Amino acid sequence: MKIDLHHIPVRDLVEGYINSGYDGVVGYGGALDIRPKFQREFVYDTAKQQAVITTILSGFPLNVMYWSKGTDPASGDPSFEMLDGQQRSMSICEYVKGSFSVVVGGNPKNFDNLSGTDQERLLDYQLMVYHCEGSEDEQLAWFEVINIAGLTLRPQELRNAVYTGLWLTDAKRYFSRENQGAHKLAKDYVAAGEVNRQDLLQRAMEWHGGKGDVAIKEYMNLHRNDANANAIWTYFKSVIDWAKLIFSVQRKELRTVPWNALYDKYNQAPLDAVVLEERVKALMSDEEVQKKSGIYTYVLTGEEHTLGLRTFTDNQKREAYERQDGICPKCGDHFKLEEMDGDHIIPWSKQGKTTSDNCQMLCIRDNRSNR
Repeated sequence: MKIDLHHIPVRDLVEGYINSGYDGVVGYGGALDIRPKFQREFVYDTAKQQAVITTILSGFPLNVMYWSKGTDPASGDPSFEMLDGQQRSMSICEYVKGSFSVVVGGNPKNFDNLSGTDQERLLDYQLMVYHCEGSEDEQLAWFEVINIAGLTLRPQELRNAVYTGLWLTDAKRYFSRENQGAHKLAKDYVAAGEVNRQDLLQRAMEWHGGKGDVAIKEYMNLHRNDANANAIWTYFKSVIDWAKLIFSVQRKELRTVPWNALYDKYNQAPLDAVVLEERVKALMSDEEVQKKSGIYTYVLTGEEHTLGLRTFTDNQKREAYERQDGICPKCGDHFKLEEMDGDHIIPWSKQGKTTSDNCQMLCIRDNRSNR
């Protein structure tokens, strides 16, 4: 890949700046695509944006930027896509546009409130920009290893850089917009993380295609050239609508339930939402249940391990061991303490509690067979 260094004044970068949100961001007289399809969403908060402007007004150097160089098919003129520098570039352009202020001389000032000297200092500031020419694969491989102003790319942001296409553009429309689409629908039922950094999109693909980096990449590769993301959106929406239907009472624990697995297995089952809620409420009050989020899975599957039931303390197990003289009540043999484990005499399912008088020590073999 060919890389050449250029010095671009801020005034050239901000010329023709248009921020159309999710529909695109351009600058540099319309020749620079500041937010290409593979780029992450804008994640700088106000403090970071202000730091960029303060750096420029102080005359300090910003990190270099990288623009992919191509040719406009209509005019034949050079065109560019932002490889690295979106956050800094948009901070600069938004400040000149008047979107926020910075403290100058002890007072907050928008760009139009700066002195003429400070305005010219900012507009004349030279950005160090590398123009990169090469194949798409070379440019995307380069993008994968770039950190933007110390903010390391998330795994899903890196995958987005590799698997661009119509499918990804449409999927981001559903899953990458905070308080819209999937986030608005599911925020009470899914721990969405940072939506604009693709956490919810990753979750949706894990649900529809399988967990793990390899599975997600295979899914994106398979669907990269699909015309739209209707399939994953329809599935995600079906899962959440089903979850809302059978568990309508809002609790924080809803956000960590593996809804996709439960939906796949039980969405056709004749479930009674009222009965389920009664069971959930009772289990939420049960001090033996340590993992409250597992209650939702338990009331459908009956799998006790999802509840994280309270276990006996070392002292309780020692007490039972001494009381039994090290004899396993199941097989009648003697064992060392470390060869045994605590077991409920009356199981939790029959209202047994994790108390000293309900503890017995079984040898490991009998304890396992007793489960």
